[in-house]
Amino acid sequence: MAEPRQSRRNFLGALIALAVGGWGLARFLTPRAKRKKTILTVAREELPQDGALVYREARIAVMRDGERVYALDLVCTHLGCTVNVTPTRLVCPCHGSAFDREGRVLKGPADRALKRYEVTQVGESYHVQV
Repeated sequence: MAEPRQSRRNFLGALIALAVGGWGLARFLTPRAKRKKTILTVAREELPQDGALVYREARIAVMRDGERVYALDLVCTHLGCTVNVTPTRLVCPCHGSAFDREGRVLKGPADRALKRYEVTQVGESYHVQV
């Protein structure tokens, strides 16, 4: 009975090819982590305690409640009007929807809360990210 001729060199070559192929396949099939894009930067001293900064052009409000800082999209979830920020709530001037300072619906016709953006503190400033 003849023995198969497999040299050590062929075995190591096949093993390396299998490892490289597995790495390439894993890299191709693994989803990439999304990079967060900073859309707004606010200096810490500019943000009033228990207040808000409204950026009309970006349609974003950066709010501070004690030590908690968050950002809300000012686009009404009903038909896309820009909501107005008052000391107690956010109000849509088009159809009368009202939201609390957390962005939750208080009064319709809007039926969904306002979108929240992630806010991270970097040094002495806050970065609003999507």
